[in-house]
Amino acid sequence: MEKIGVIAGNRKFPLLLSTAAKKKNCHIVAVAIKGDTSRQLKKLVDKIYWLGLSEFSKMFEIFKSEGITKLVMAGQISPRRLFSKEIQKDPQLKALLAGLEDKRADTIFGAIAEKLKQDGFELLDSTLFLQEFLPKKGILTKIEPGFATWEDVYFGFDLAKAIAYLDIGQSVAVKNKAIVAVEAMEGTDKLIRRAGSIGRAGITLVKVSKPKQDMRFDIPVVGLNTVKNLIKVKASCLAFEASKTLFIDKDASIRLAEKKGLSIVAV
Repeated sequence: MEKIGVIAGNRKFPLLLSTAAKKKNCHIVAVAIKGDTSRQLKKLVDKIYWLGLSEFSKMFEIFKSEGITKLVMAGQISPRRLFSKEIQKDPQLKALLAGLEDKRADTIFGAIAEKLKQDGFELLDSTLFLQEFLPKKGILTKIEPGFATWEDVYFGFDLAKAIAYLDIGQSVAVKNKAIVAVEAMEGTDKLIRRAGSIGRAGITLVKVSKPKQDMRFDIPVVGLNTVKNLIKVKASCLAFEASKTLFIDKDASIRLAEKKGLSIVAV
């Protein structure tokens, strides 16, 4: 039985990953983040440690004491915590962030990955056990986008790739070939709400991976929450990059989308 360490953030990604890894007969030890990670994770792993951001340094000690060398990062930490006083209380985390040239996602995660490597850990592809959750190209709902919506999908795809290249965000909302909203640190759900208030009904959300996406961290994820938020603002379409975007709760999401008239495509 292979031992795998999971650095678990928020939402369902850590739950999905742990469930899939257990099916592959892995022994899972998770380090969960207080205030972000779901309490449900405890039921899905063999052992779990709860740490605050002020206890960042303990993570390395925990995995070493458990005899773990292979790690997976799953789920994010709430962006607002980047500006909290918590990170000032851990000397290693404080020094790591202070030494960065900027605070973009790739810069932060890349520095953490390098620190893990220096301490003898191997950071694995976060989709290692989740290939079935990466849809290939195609229209996933019975509802197909109309001609104008397809134009918005391809218009938005190129724009999303451009902001992803700059590591600003990975999603854009467009309508009638107008840029309604661009994702930044606030995340996709808040982007959708903002775009809905500006563009009203009929927006298209496009989500992509970065041009040089490091599959070990910060991969694009969509799911039932994404669909529910798009329905609330009466969006027309959810489009995401095929084979590089995790689609969580796929079946439930498609059923709801079809019921409410939202098309979903992987491009």
